[in-house]
Amino acid sequence: MIKKIAWDAFKKTGNIDTFMEFKQIQNIENNIKEIQNITNLNLKDNDKK
Repeated sequence: MIKKIAWDAFKKTGNIDTFMEFKQIQNIENNIKEIQNITNLNLKDNDKK
């Protein structure tokens, strides 16, 4: 939702700061997904022991 708002604001204003904030949000979301994947792998490994 935040990503869509930031992207829409950038399209309307053309403000590079808005675009950079959008990119930061994308990076944060990707980092969260990566951490969740690592955590899930660790949990699966611990269940096998």
